[in-house]
Amino acid sequence: MKKKEQYNRRVFIRTTLVTGLGLTLNLYSCTKASAIPENKPGEPEPENEDNTLRITGVLLSARIESSKGGEYTIQGMGFKTGDQLYFESLNKPGVMGKFTVASKSASADHIVFVFPTDLPSDSYRISVKRGAQSFLLGSTIVNLFFNANIPDKTGMTVKGVVYANGVGVANVVVSDGFEVTMTDAAGIYYLPSSKKGKYVFISIPGNYEVDSNVNAPQFFQRLSQPANIVEIKDFELKAVNNEKHVVMVLGDMHLAKRTDDLNQFQKGFLPDVNQSIQNYKNAGNKVYALTLGDMTWDGYWYTNNYALPQYIVEMNKINAMVFNTMGNHDNDPKFYEDWGAEDKFRDVLGPTYYSFNIGKVHYIVLDNIEYINAGDARNYNTKIVADQIEWLKKDLATITDKDTPIVIAMHAHLHTNPSLNTNGAETTGYRISNAQDFVNALNGFKTVHVLTGHTHINYNVETAATPHIMEHNTAAICATWWWTGNAGYAGNHICKDGAPGGYGIWAIDGRDLKWGYKSIGEHADYQFRAYDLNQVHLTKDKYAPNFKPTSDLKWQSYAAEYANPNNNNEVLINVWNYDKNWKVEVSENGQPLTVSRVRMRDPLHIVSYSAQRLNRNATPTEDFVSTLTAHMFKVKASSPTSTLLIKVTDRFGKVYQETMVRPKAFGYLMK
Repeated sequence: MKKKEQYNRRVFIRTTLVTGLGLTLNLYSCTKASAIPENKPGEPEPENEDNTLRITGVLLSARIESSKGGEYTIQGMGFKTGDQLYFESLNKPGVMGKFTVASKSASADHIVFVFPTDLPSDSYRISVKRGAQSFLLGSTIVNLFFNANIPDKTGMTVKGVVYANGVGVANVVVSDGFEVTMTDAAGIYYLPSSKKGKYVFISIPGNYEVDSNVNAPQFFQRLSQPANIVEIKDFELKAVNNEKHVVMVLGDMHLAKRTDDLNQFQKGFLPDVNQSIQNYKNAGNKVYALTLGDMTWDGYWYTNNYALPQYIVEMNKINAMVFNTMGNHDNDPKFYEDWGAEDKFRDVLGPTYYSFNIGKVHYIVLDNIEYINAGDARNYNTKIVADQIEWLKKDLATITDKDTPIVIAMHAHLHTNPSLNTNGAETTGYRISNAQDFVNALNGFKTVHVLTGHTHINYNVETAATPHIMEHNTAAICATWWWTGNAGYAGNHICKDGAPGGYGIWAIDGRDLKWGYKSIGEHADYQFRAYDLNQVHLTKDKYAPNFKPTSDLKWQSYAAEYANPNNNNEVLINVWNYDKNWKVEVSENGQPLTVSRVRMRDPLHIVSYSAQRLNRNATPTEDFVSTLTAHMFKVKASSPTSTLLIKVTDRFGKVYQETMVRPKAFGYLMK
């Protein structure tokens, strides 16, 4: 096999074989091959080959390395002038993975072509086309470099170019998860990588995007050679204007092929989020998605044959580029230490921690789960391991403008679910064992938002100790692990704190960030639910008539504060995305009522999950039962039949109202 490449008017020969041997295909006996689909309208459709198109003695390398725009020669008998090469990706289905390349020259014993500058590095089936006929030559890995002439440097094991529109891009951050560097004025980088993570990635700069494998952004390249072998890994960027953008924040999907989850996901969540995405696109926004971990459920990876590869099928139905965060349930349960348990995530989705920029905002994704496992226990610590903390410091050190908004996504919550002290003031503490190390790394930045999941509830935390940091713990897409909407259950979709299952929506314009919570299947203005507590008496006879407890105390432990009747004319208001800059006001006959913030359970969740399980004489899963939440408010009306005006104003000044006609019925589908 011969190969020619032209770069800066120099011609050189470079041949790389993965196995050290060429792959020779002698196809004398082949009389018919499958048709190869076309990728460009107007070109002839290839048909099944016959004996009129036969190429023999083909020598095709198992791996081809060349510069973009470089010449390449394939040897074989039977080529003719005018033959074309057809490249079909083995990884990218559809039109995006298909390329037709005209030959530069051809003779009876070889064909010469030039690698197009828009041909991505990938694994390809290569066929020769002649008119309407095609003939398969074989498969190979094609690795194309922007500049194959970058000189080596001592100690540097990975090198390459970050470029856009044929020009190197300066000051792009490149990392392997341990070392961090930046491209020079020509877009060239060098990295002294030990290749432990087996990939190199870029922090996509603002106002650029990368290609995506359907919806997964390809901001990383896998490393396959030993640490002493220098590898070239280039990254191509596409210029966009994404300073005005929206991010769909997607927490805890827990897809596992159980409790009717796929049906609920496909018929409830997907049309809802795709409608939100389209609405924002129509308004001129670039739209992205960011998961918060637990996309899958490790306990069912092997028993239900549902893991990260199956999740990708559903993820690709979201009509936006999706950046993924690792959760505790996204670890491989067959491993008993953190690094090995993460390998499946790396193999399927990519780096477990990384950063990127959209417009003027710097985003960071962390894995704050240290998976320790212990047989069937699948244990873990909520911790950002030391290597990640060191990487985080290096990544943040590349940002010289400390006014840059920082948005950090990680699975487990930084702060505990807020409580209220005897004076009604909010109290909380750190949940992550080395939270102070994390917080210290963020010193100097003025605006930091931490997006977390894990809890299946909503809460927002701002503290006097860290006024520059605000945490947003976002409730789950799966709500209570898809239970309340499961066939034969409550018919609603509700989280442990009473929030509807849903997702966050972050709208960013430059450095102006606004956020909200979107309930699946509801209008975006649905931000609270009000209960007439005179109507909320949770009895076993009404909500779990088949439950056969050993004592009444068991029912009362689940019904909690609603086990006894409340005839005090009180109204409970659940404002699920509340923070301390929201305002809750209630008036009766034009007169304001005193509103008190309280910490209570949501009664609708009690009857939708725990009561449903008890009614089947099944013990409710401890982690799934209703939780105390401090985004509750209580008022006392003057009578059981007065109409109340409830007015809730969020921190951005938007008002949500309900004219509550009382008595207001309590039921599974109430709003």
